[in-house]
Amino acid sequence: MSLTTDSTPIDESGARALRTDAVARTGRHGEPGRNGMKKKLLLGALLGSGGILVIIGISTLAGDLGQPDQALIYHTVTRSDLPITVTERGNLESQNNIDIVCEVDDIPGDNVNGTPVLQIVPNGSSVKEGDLLVTLDDSSHRERLDRQIVDTEKARSDSIQAKAKFDNQITQNQTLEAEAKLKVELAKLNLLMFEDEEKGTHRLEVEEMNRLVEDINNQILEAQANLELAKNDMQGIESLFKLGYKGKSELDRSRLEYLQAESQYAARLNKLKTQLATLEKKKHYERQMEELTLKGALTTAERSLTQVVRDNEALLEQAKAAMVAAEESLKKEEEMLARYRAQVQNCKVYAPADGMVAYAVPEHRWHAEVRQGAPVSPKQRIISLPNLQRMQVKTAVHESVLDQVKAGLPVTVRVDAFSNRSYRGSVRSVAVLPDQEGWMSSDTKVYETVVTVDEDVEQLKPGMTAVVEIHIDRLKNVLSVPVQAVVQIDNETWCYRKAGGSVERCLIELGRTNDKFVEIRKGIAEGDQVVLNPMSLVEETRQEQTPLSADEGSEPAAEDFEPEVAPPERPRGVGGQQTDQPGQAPLPNVTSDRRPETPAAGGSPRRGPGPPRGGPGAAPGGGPGGGSARRGPPGGGRPPGARPPGAE
Repeated sequence: MSLTTDSTPIDESGARALRTDAVARTGRHGEPGRNGMKKKLLLGALLGSGGILVIIGISTLAGDLGQPDQALIYHTVTRSDLPITVTERGNLESQNNIDIVCEVDDIPGDNVNGTPVLQIVPNGSSVKEGDLLVTLDDSSHRERLDRQIVDTEKARSDSIQAKAKFDNQITQNQTLEAEAKLKVELAKLNLLMFEDEEKGTHRLEVEEMNRLVEDINNQILEAQANLELAKNDMQGIESLFKLGYKGKSELDRSRLEYLQAESQYAARLNKLKTQLATLEKKKHYERQMEELTLKGALTTAERSLTQVVRDNEALLEQAKAAMVAAEESLKKEEEMLARYRAQVQNCKVYAPADGMVAYAVPEHRWHAEVRQGAPVSPKQRIISLPNLQRMQVKTAVHESVLDQVKAGLPVTVRVDAFSNRSYRGSVRSVAVLPDQEGWMSSDTKVYETVVTVDEDVEQLKPGMTAVVEIHIDRLKNVLSVPVQAVVQIDNETWCYRKAGGSVERCLIELGRTNDKFVEIRKGIAEGDQVVLNPMSLVEETRQEQTPLSADEGSEPAAEDFEPEVAPPERPRGVGGQQTDQPGQAPLPNVTSDRRPETPAAGGSPRRGPGPPRGGPGAAPGGGPGGGSARRGPPGGGRPPGARPPGAE
């Protein structure tokens, strides 16, 4: 199997691209089906190695199974700087977006999911601050506002009544408390007046009764004197009656007067006895009774005062609670009224600043497309007014390089629409959690990354596709080879280098890599020429044990395994020593004493991590001396326009 080359001009400067056509022959054992397998093997290996296209040398590696042989292509190993970069694709957006969102509530029960758009400015229009952007349907909101005005006035009336009741309750409480306090004071005075030993009511009553006793004694003396006079008068008349000087009637009258005087004297004695008994009762029993009564009246008055105070507090708190509730209700109604008025005002949206109108893309499946007549939901973005002079790129980095990408790293930004321009940028932020809403499978973890363009730009629009090249590091003066020159099978990594008129296999130790070149730490030296299409040698080694010249190889054997040419993303030590494969003779003119091992049943050859993602959509034009490690599924292609090592 061999490769043939022809030269084709590619630009006006006279630079020529070397186009390599991969050809294959039918196997010597007569197995035409092997040709298709070989074609897939070669193309897969080239794509897995990164698919590098060198401007001054290699343009494409395509399968054309009509050619008989395949030539070896060499690359001279030199020392140069190796930039370590990560390349990702993303979309442009403004750093300073003014989002116009729907601030109008969806009124339930109006049979419309959202608020219909009556009028909206055309997409892409330039507007000035204060220009009318969107007009929403406000008919339902005006009806709700009218109902709310009535409810607010009713709440205001209730609040006024509650305030008046509260004020009246305060006055009523003061009156009741004053009356209760007055009763307490009167009860105290009555008790003091009763207990006063000199001027108290009890003392005065006793003295009055003592005076009555004296009066009765005087009356008794008078009755006693009258009794003596009546007795003497009766005795004189009786004597005269016996002598015949007085008549019977006069004797009877004297006797009656005596009896009356005697009766009056006895009555006065009885009255004195009664008055003395009353005086004794007054001094002992009635005093205690009146004292207990007055003290009880004072205690009752004091308890009544306490009860009045507590009742007043309760009634006042009730009135206050009713007043506060009415005030809060009024406040809520007024807030609702203000909100409904604002809702009506929000149905007309004005531009907060100058800018270009960009219709928002629906963020959820239940959001309708922004257009005239379509409903918009609350908080749904309607329009964005981007600042087109300050842009940023929203992209995502693969988890395999997440530890290398930090905020603040310098970035080169290129836009597909203006491929001849590049912009200076920096990493603003890297997400902490992976993107869960991407289109990729859950096994692929990417982290949203924002890259700012650190200069004013022109003609760039939001949504344009951009490629960001994040500069991780730059290795100074190291040996490097293109990634497709490296073969990695199982635990061994090697390349083929030119040795006189033949080639030899060299075990190598890899260092850091990007998606075009890989650092070689051990195994080859500066000035060595390595084979860029080692898969032809791998196939030849498996098929024949005939000598290999530097310009042509042998026909591959019909052995079914798929080695992949792809360097590891991170350095890995050389795996083991060279040993002879049992039953396999050494390959003449090829220094290697071991051919690639066939994988175990059901397995596959060990593949290096390689650049995670690439392909025709990768960034145009890698950096000097190396490319960008665009992350993605292993086996991605190389971006066109890459430069060879040392091109800077």
